[in-house]
Amino acid sequence: MSEISFSVLNVFFVFTTFLCMYLGYRVLKSSHVTNKHAVKICSLMFGWLLLQAFLSLGAVYSSEPNSLPPKIVLYGIVPNVLLILALFSFSNSRKALNSFSLESLAMLSIVRIPVELALLFLFMHKLVPQIMTFEGQNFDILSGLTAPLIVYFFHKTDNRKILLAWHFICLGLLLNIVIIAFLSAPTPLQKFGFEQPNLAITQFPYSWLPTFIVPWVLFTHLVSILKLLLKRPLNQ
Repeated sequence: MSEISFSVLNVFFVFTTFLCMYLGYRVLKSSHVTNKHAVKICSLMFGWLLLQAFLSLGAVYSSEPNSLPPKIVLYGIVPNVLLILALFSFSNSRKALNSFSLESLAMLSIVRIPVELALLFLFMHKLVPQIMTFEGQNFDILSGLTAPLIVYFFHKTDNRKILLAWHFICLGLLLNIVIIAFLSAPTPLQKFGFEQPNLAITQFPYSWLPTFIVPWVLFTHLVSILKLLLKRPLNQ
């Protein structure tokens, strides 16, 4: 695959991020609980993206790489984890989660296709190690490629066991690349990619991957698994 210019790659990843926001908007619109608030919630998400852009462009994330925990974990990832935990902790928010359609939740995974292409080009630009691409040990692109197929199959068969298995497998693929990416970053915990570490994660717009796209993907799997285990209908 031929290399593309870095400026084109930046634009491509910005597009990928807003594709994720659009797919998230579709998730919100699929619920009778969040339908009327979808635009407002997306406005808050846009504000979060601006904050993360400010932190990465201001070199907050790239400075002091030896700090523990890394600043991107402290200011970009931990708030998302706490938000997800909070959404699952309160009965009112769980009601909203249970009302999302399984179809829209699964379809958000198609964003993983352009993400994996971006990681491949970032490797070519020497900003991530090969182990983080599908030429290495990252097979997360399979989740994106199979998402439309699994939704179609579920509509035809209503086989919840297969859909549940798909979500668990895709969750495993996601955790695999998250661990590889974290251990490839130039921190005291680095285990991979010493010859070409994961430098992109702290730079704009690629800081949006761990602070926005990955949390959204993680969220869709957790909500879907909850719905399937509780045997909620496809559209609540």
